Amino acid sequence: MKIDWLKPLVGRPGPFATVYLDATPSAVAGDKDVANRWRAARRALEQQGAPGGVLDELEDAVRRPTREGGAHGRVLIADGEGVLVDRVLRNPPATASAVWLPVPALLQAALAADEAVDALCVAVDRGGADFWCCDSGGRATGARETYTAPHDEVSKASSTGTGRATIESRAEDTWERNAAAVVAEIDRRVAGSRPEILLLTGDVRTVKAVRSALGQDAARRAVEVPGGGRGAGVHAAAFSAAVEDALDSYRERRRELALAEFRQDQGREEGAVTSVDDVVAVLARGQVKELVLSEQLAADAGAALAQASAGPADTSRIDGILGGRRLWIGPDPMHVATSRGDLEDLGVAAGLEELPASSALLRAAIAQDAGLTFAPEGSVELVDGVGATLRWHDGSTPREVAATMSGDGDRFTTPR
Repeated sequence: MKIDWLKPLVGRPGPFATVYLDATPSAVAGDKDVANRWRAARRALEQQGAPGGVLDELEDAVRRPTREGGAHGRVLIADGEGVLVDRVLRNPPATASAVWLPVPALLQAALAADEAVDALCVAVDRGGADFWCCDSGGRATGARETYTAPHDEVSKASSTGTGRATIESRAEDTWERNAAAVVAEIDRRVAGSRPEILLLTGDVRTVKAVRSALGQDAARRAVEVPGGGRGAGVHAAAFSAAVEDALDSYRERRRELALAEFRQDQGREEGAVTSVDDVVAVLARGQVKELVLSEQLAADAGAALAQASAGPADTSRIDGILGGRRLWIGPDPMHVATSRGDLEDLGVAAGLEELPASSALLRAAIAQDAGLTFAPEGSVELVDGVGATLRWHDGSTPREVAATMSGDGDRFTTPR
């Protein structure tokens, strides 16, 4: 899935405040409950030494309601210049956390990407279409835009005779021309915004006509969702449930496609790598198409983050992820290596810094527009819980060897 929304964090010197909150308003207290949770997070950040200006920026953001219904969470990341990430989470965190650390808690922020889908909703009828980016329940996350088709003879006559036949014919022709105009507008918007999925709803006949005429790019993203529409009378709860089902199915397909590609390329012993060392090597060359991390790493990161927020800032808890591995980075996000010497051999002498491995890997992946997939236990074989599929490979690319000999299975579960 896409993680480009984390790009504002790349290359910034830190320190950072990372906050995970339950943003669910209660039936009685409403958003006051969220404000109370934030006050507890603010106290934790104050105890860790976060500046008042950063806390005020975060508070302004937290007090802006998400306008989401039901249980949900929120992740916010800020530095001295303001809030860099403010993302609604589909599910509230099991344990709220707030930390002030030299690096942002990228792994947990990236886990939110696994829940998110970049979806464009389009409600169509014979007169045009409404467009909006939507959340997991189909609710608009920005302005809802209306497109009016150019032809307005959309009603058939109720009278009998030759005149009625003429008007009906004209209306049918208008419907077809309006559908063609709506198709052109959808194709244009999809080409511009590149959503992951296109959710089509509205008048049943128009939906069918529009979908069948979409261009190749829009057609492969399109999914029909019943229950929506442009006018009054839409059953909001039923439409929300249909959107949620469509996005759940899409998430599963998205993850399985990425993991199937990893398994296939790993079986061919080219096109995929695993282990921290090999993933670092391909990240440094800009080869990574999809970074694959075990779900256990995300669970470990969540536990470490909760522990770190319970007391004074302690980076050792965060650094313990991936067996305590640390990597070296340079001023360019593509500068990533297992040792300082490796970067110096490339002529990088200034701006060198050592980071926890999880932060350095994600930083490099984000910078080269790689995707990210979390792998459930047993779904793929990962050394160190880390792998990657590649955009390209050559003779210098690390090559994996399939586990065909007795004892090789242990290599896939034991960190080097």
